[in-house]
Amino acid sequence: MNKNTKIYIAGHRGMVGSAVWRALTAAGYTNLIGKSSKELDLRNQQAVNAFFETEKPEAVIDAAARVGGILANNDFPYQFLMENLQIQNNLIDAAHKNEVNKFIFLGSSCIYPKLAPQPLKEEYLLTDSLEPTNQWYAIAKIAGVKACEAIRRQFGKDYVSLMPTNLYGPFDNFDLKTSHVLPAMIRKFHEAKQKGNEPVELWGSGTPMREFLHVDDLAQAILFAIENVLPEHLYNVGTGVDLTIKALAEQIQETVGHKGEIVWDSTKPDGTPRKLMNVDKMKEAGWEASTQLELGIKTTYEWFVDNIAEYKQVKL
Repeated sequence: MNKNTKIYIAGHRGMVGSAVWRALTAAGYTNLIGKSSKELDLRNQQAVNAFFETEKPEAVIDAAARVGGILANNDFPYQFLMENLQIQNNLIDAAHKNEVNKFIFLGSSCIYPKLAPQPLKEEYLLTDSLEPTNQWYAIAKIAGVKACEAIRRQFGKDYVSLMPTNLYGPFDNFDLKTSHVLPAMIRKFHEAKQKGNEPVELWGSGTPMREFLHVDDLAQAILFAIENVLPEHLYNVGTGVDLTIKALAEQIQETVGHKGEIVWDSTKPDGTPRKLMNVDKMKEAGWEASTQLELGIKTTYEWFVDNIAEYKQVKL
């Protein structure tokens, strides 16, 4: 892989894709390709095939997906299943047909069974039932992992799946209806602080354990995978450290400076009790995360405040 290798980053305007673009640019890569959803609808197989035939990328990073939290997954199961299948299948198949030998597929820790042993190892995939609230997204991503594994096994191409834990950072989605837990908390505590430290209501009991990875760390893991030939098809990407949702809320509350009460609505679902990644395989390969959660939350909140006026997804 040289610095002029033509690399297509699907989803380059999203949180993950933009972080990958920044990381590759900083590392000296000069031939990056990105298309907005208006320029290229990744759900359209014919359009994706035409794009690959014209542009002929040498490597592909699939950071494009329909994503969201528990509420969004619960309300739009068909879209989360079908649109993710369409996006990834079109990209993987077009890459294979157009002789792309390097493909990085991104998924999520939700591909693992709801009650799998902790921390989650790659070999636990497909050993038990999924978490019902996000099974639609998970099933799509599992199909992508298996498609890449099949191409790797049958054709010997370097197609690798990276499964990050819960992500956060700049360009995150702060929409309360569709966001994940950490950015949603940042917005809720900020708004409550602005309104005289009103109480903040949060879903669930606060007892589930979660692991969080700064998106710039994931971008570095993807850069590592681009520049190295990894010996296996599936790798977890995380910190290997988790905390309770309650502890997360208290950390964000302190960072934001909110002085009011936290009210837990136990009638709302908690989701999976625990999702901690075993990241031994990536460490053995030569990569590990470096951003501490406290610093990551601080810089993410600062980014949120700085971009309230400009960033369309914030919409306070």
